[in-house]
This record gives sequence, C-alpha cells and structure tokens, in this order.
Amino acid sequence: MRIYLDNAATTPLNREVFLAMEPYFFENFGNPSSAHHHGRGAKVAIAQARGIIADLLNASPDNIVFTSGGSEADNTAILSGIRSNGIKLAITSAFEHHAVLHTLQALEKNGEIRIVYLQHDAQGNLSLPHLEKLLSTNERAFVSVMHGNNEIGNLNDIEAIAQVCKRYQAVFHSDTVQSMGQYRYDTRRLNADFLVGSAHKFHGPKGIGFLYRNAGQALYPLIYGGAQEQKQRAGTENVTGIVGLAKALEISYRNQEVTRQHLLRLKERLIFKLRDRIADVDFNGNSANTGQSLNSVLSVSVPDPNTGISLISYLDQHQISVSGGSACNSHSGAASHVLSALDTPFGRATVRFSFSRYNTAEEIDYAVEKLAKCYAKPGVSAYAEGLLL
Repeated sequence: MRIYLDNAATTPLNREVFLAMEPYFFENFGNPSSAHHHGRGAKVAIAQARGIIADLLNASPDNIVFTSGGSEADNTAILSGIRSNGIKLAITSAFEHHAVLHTLQALEKNGEIRIVYLQHDAQGNLSLPHLEKLLSTNERAFVSVMHGNNEIGNLNDIEAIAQVCKRYQAVFHSDTVQSMGQYRYDTRRLNADFLVGSAHKFHGPKGIGFLYRNAGQALYPLIYGGAQEQKQRAGTENVTGIVGLAKALEISYRNQEVTRQHLLRLKERLIFKLRDRIADVDFNGNSANTGQSLNSVLSVSVPDPNTGISLISYLDQHQISVSGGSACNSHSGAASHVLSALDTPFGRATVRFSFSRYNTAEEIDYAVEKLAKCYAKPGVSAYAEGLLL
C-alpha cells in the first residue's frame, strides 16, 4: 500500500475534473484564436471557465488572467505591481515561496527596488505594527505576504494586512497558491490587488494557474507574441488545463466545509498520536495550532536519527510519501529558507505531512507507526539497533 501524504507539493487529479477535461483533448481540440467552429468552441470553453472562477472569487471575468501556474502568476503580479506603479520599496517576509523571494531579490540586485523583511516571532507570526510603521514612514510600497505557508502551514491575516496597505495606498499581493480552494476569497471585500491560484494544489491538472488582479492594476506581461488573455499573456491557451482548473476550483468550493472538517480530524489525529508515541516531538511554526495554520499541513520536528539515511527516505522505503519541507527544493539538498528563518534547533529533522480529502485515518496511523519505530527507546535510534534494516 503506497500512502501519499505530500499534498502540499501536489494533489491527485479529481476524476470529475478529468471527465470535464477529456472532450477538449479529442473532440473540442480547436485553437481558441481560430475563427472557425472548432476555434469558437474552445474560446467559449475558456470564457465559461473564466466566468466560473470570477464568480467564485466575487470578481469580474476581466480580473482573471490564466497562466502556466503559480510561479508565473506570482512573477507577473510582482513585476506588474512594481513597474507599473513606479514603486521602489518592497515589503515581504522571510517565509515567502521562492517564486516571490527570488523575483524580488532579482529586482533588488538590478537596482530597481530595495527589500525590507517584516519582523516575526519564534513561531513565524508577522508583526503588523512593523508593517504599519514601514508604510507610514516610507514612500509608496509593494507588499507581498502569502496567506498559507506551504512548509509550516502558518496562516497570515491577509484581511488585516490588506486594510493596512489600503490605508497607505500600498500595492498588496498575496501568494494564495497553498490556500486557494481551502478558503473563500471575496475580492470585493478583501481589497487585495493580486491573488494567485494553481490548479494542481486543489486536485486540478498541473501546468495551469491564474492571476487575479484588481481592475486598477495594469499588467506588465512576461510573454509577448499574440493577443491572448486580453493582450496580457501571449501564447495559445491551455484549453484543457483551463477547463480543469475551473472545474477543480468549483468542486473545492462545493465540498469546502466537509473537506475542511476531514482535514482537521486527520491533522488532530496525527498530532495526538505523534505526541503519544514519540517523546521528543515538536512542531515548526504554528503548525500544530489548528486555529492559526492550514488544516492540510503539519510540519513535524524530531531528533535526527543520524544514521546516514534521511527520515524522508526511510518513510519512502515503507511506502509513505512525505517531504522535509518544500518539494521545490527536495532534490537540491539546500536547507529550507523557512526553517532557517525560524532558527530551528540544530540536530533535528523535519517531516512535512500534508493531507487531502482522499487520505484516511488508517493511513495516518500507519505513518505514525513507521515513524515511531525510529525512536523505539529514549535516545536510541532503532536504526542503530538494526531493527529496521
């Protein structure tokens, strides 16, 4: 039995989503820019999908721009918000996804902006007074703060942040990739200038995402060529992906409360059982605080067995797929910038468990059983006793 507990990296495709996409691989395969019957059918499908997403976000269809995924949407939002408004100051946190941090850092290296990082406490909670002080004592700023963190699950109060930004006329972008589908966003109430979604985080296809942009924000295109996406993102549209994206978000909203309760039960079960079975277990950031973190993510800190094999590899050998942090860096060997910013203690290992509607309590129990075997005796790794190899 292979158990998948790495849903923060990607989620399995919902079969209902696949069925919605299937006709656009075969019968309705036209290029939306073509004037004939096949092209018109594809164009209508895109318009319908854009309308579905706009309705779910309480936005206008003109506010939705389709992209290749979350990273492109984040890049577009950052470059557009900064360059179109002539902004020279960017305010962000040390916990942002690299699609945000690396883009801002590249602009700073080019001399276009300077970056100020928000102060935070030991759990990764950001300081709103620091944000207000920065906005009140500096020129107009671009603020980028994610809603739900993909590694430790921390939730930021983006409604409060948006209000502060509005008060000082700052441009506010929130990377909502990890939380889109789990939370309802009313864009007319939130006052965010840019929000981001990526279909594969909520049981849609990979390679497709969208950018919500406030009507008052002009876009700075990353890709030139054709007149697609209201001349804001050139390239033949990924019709099948767009249809799948809209269907996946629609299903997520339809099942949101049931899924939320299911994820919460799984997370609480995992927290309880880990505390019961492992003496020196801890949790990174607000991960174990179910009121201040994503229900879908639990970042677990345990002593490093120091056996030459990582806990991730060990669990993989036992048919359990998890991450140590963000999947974006899992092959690079680089330390997690999120965990580094938290000053996590040396000599400990991190396992990120992340859940979806398809996970079960039995899978949680099996994962705990296998992980607990690494700590069969206080201070002694079961590896060292030859119990697991």
